[in-house]
Amino acid sequence: MKELVEFIAKELVDFPEKVSVCEVEKEGQTVIELRVAEEDMGKVIGKQGRIAKAIRTVVKAASMKENKKVQVEIL
Repeated sequence: MKELVEFIAKELVDFPEKVSVCEVEKEGQTVIELRVAEEDMGKVIGKQGRIAKAIRTVVKAASMKENKKVQVEIL
């Protein structure tokens, strides 16, 4: 999942070298923390959060194949 989020984020932003993705286990689920440059935050979130929602939907669909519970946080 980490690689998937990292790939999607790097394709969206102007500064792909500043994309950072961490996987953390919290309360029985995996939390993927995505950090991008301040200037790219709007591109990752999108208008009314549409891009962020799309990223979460893709990750959720991919995680269902592995029977895991994954949450994406954009920091």
